[in-house]
Amino acid sequence: MKERFIEAGEIVNTHGVRGEVKIMPWTDTPEFLRAVKTLYIDGRPHKVLASRIHKGALLAQLEGVEDVNAAMRYKGRRVFIDRADAPLPEGGYFIQDIIGARVVSESGGEIGVLAEVIDAPAGMVYVVRGETEHLIPAVPEFILAADADAGIITARLIEGM
Repeated sequence: MKERFIEAGEIVNTHGVRGEVKIMPWTDTPEFLRAVKTLYIDGRPHKVLASRIHKGALLAQLEGVEDVNAAMRYKGRRVFIDRADAPLPEGGYFIQDIIGARVVSESGGEIGVLAEVIDAPAGMVYVVRGETEHLIPAVPEFILAADADAGIITARLIEGM
């Protein structure tokens, strides 16, 4: 069963003196996170009163956080979103929904299980563990299909992967 709440980022700092928090998003783009109007921190909802994107981060004014001292208490906290508040595009999925998925080759052979996803500077890399460990770049050339509901990823391996 899919979890209701999705890890979406981390509050890495404060911004200014009026209580804004700087959130480093773990979503594909900060715009995706900006569209969400309620963030969950420590299991409690926090309404987003205003937000803007600044240098790849989301600066957000949260309800009840009115100065830098209040904002400082949130530094280092993880931010979650409710799955219902975050509609995905057709064929889209959340990373946490594919962890543990079976990974098969384009011919149907078993490669292993998706153990983790590394967010590398050049892009995401899927760590697949089976008889051996494979590091597969999460790009269309190698990840041919991902069905989060069925829990199956189809991948193309090349020599040395």
